[in-house]
Amino acid sequence: MPNAPMIDGSSRAAGALAYVPIIGWLYVLLARRKDAFAVFHLKQGIGLVVFLIATFIGWSAIAWLSGWIPYTFIISNALFALVIVAYVFGVFAWIIGIANAIRGRVALLPIFGRTANRVRF
Repeated sequence: MPNAPMIDGSSRAAGALAYVPIIGWLYVLLARRKDAFAVFHLKQGIGLVVFLIATFIGWSAIAWLSGWIPYTFIISNALFALVIVAYVFGVFAWIIGIANAIRGRVALLPIFGRTANRVRF
């Protein structure tokens, strides 16, 4: 892309580090807050973790509720397969996000990327 702005190496590194929970998030929030590229990838990284946590909590609530009804534990066991799929998707999304940051690309992650990008810091 000849008209794309050049992203310097420190912004790329900060963008890739933004996908590391807690440590990377704090680094970008405290040291690179003015770097729009790093903040974009920070939002995507936080969105990924929130998506995975929400998936697990949703399954946990369904499993707990189905534990009170006889023989519905089978449903919660079957739904756990969806949690596994979500976490496999999460690993691929994490790799894609880091690769985008290293390449200097601004690309939304699938499923939750648009929502995560709306967050204001």
